[in-house]
Amino acid sequence: MDPGLTDQIYECAFVPESWPRVLGELAALAQARTGFLFISNNDIHHWTSSTDIGVAALQPLVESGWVARCERFTRVRAIRHSGFVTEGDLYAPEELKNDPFYRDILYPRGLGWATGTAIELPTGDTFTISLERDYVRGPVEPSFVEILDELRPHIARSCLMSARLQLERARAASATLAAIGLAALVLDETGKVLAANKLIEALDGYIRWRAHDRISLCDKPSDELMRGAIAAIAHGGDESVTRSFPVRNIESEEAMVVHFVPIRLSARDIFVRGAAALILTPVTLPRAPPVELVQSLFDLTPAEARVARSLASGKTVEDIAAESRVSANTVRTHVRGVLEKTGRTRQAEVVALLTGIFSTRPTRHT
Repeated sequence: MDPGLTDQIYECAFVPESWPRVLGELAALAQARTGFLFISNNDIHHWTSSTDIGVAALQPLVESGWVARCERFTRVRAIRHSGFVTEGDLYAPEELKNDPFYRDILYPRGLGWATGTAIELPTGDTFTISLERDYVRGPVEPSFVEILDELRPHIARSCLMSARLQLERARAASATLAAIGLAALVLDETGKVLAANKLIEALDGYIRWRAHDRISLCDKPSDELMRGAIAAIAHGGDESVTRSFPVRNIESEEAMVVHFVPIRLSARDIFVRGAAALILTPVTLPRAPPVELVQSLFDLTPAEARVARSLASGKTVEDIAAESRVSANTVRTHVRGVLEKTGRTRQAEVVALLTGIFSTRPTRHT
């Protein structure tokens, strides 16, 4: 066994962007053309390849969900074998020629033989390696599988260490936010909670805890905005999506502000990781808060922030139009933007939010 390759495998636990290089080494050991790595649950969350050509060939299939649903992928995970497997371990000979993954994807690309392994992670996901060989080369021989099996314990320890490190980083992040008085939790790209501090765990009227480490906001309009923010982060970020918005306590009608703060990590970090911190801050604003504060809290445009502040000061749409020397329709357009970005349906709710006046409880909408 090459001790240099073993060292590279363990390096991946701390530098996940090293996996493509290691996949290339493993593919060479199996005399395969390319190697793939997938982190999956019901769908593939992260993946990488030993070659750019491999990425280009597989990317549309992964994005469509096709690879995660293919029979071979399912069988490798289901067999739960603590080693590498080949087609002979997964299929009867007559099954291969009729399998859509082989018939429609691999054979037309000159591939058709492989060896791979699957490892369960403490996050509930599955780590899968697949080494793809040219069809003309023939099936992967047992001697190559034996070599890979010697490396598998090191691969398993490396990926388990990496997953645990990511969870520890998430816990450290939430604890740090608690130390400065911020209620917060850390989410992965699918919206799963990786860590939460005690301050946010106490906010029962705002957050509802769900099965499988998921949350929802008790305030339905705010919950929809949160779902949009999570989806945007999962797909690479959409700057037009609301990142700060109010949320009501359904028991007391008090309000806080939700902030989504993306956690920017290496784009090649294919392990499950903290994608965003969700932070709740109390609404303690003066009657007419500064325009800059309104804009930063709710991701408003400068014009929308000025309109929101004017509404909080008791001014009407007509008053604002006259002062700004624009049409009332222009002001109404800005008001609609404010309502959409704060998740409210009425101007009065925006005014109540900005002024911090909740003694007169608004009518609940279901």
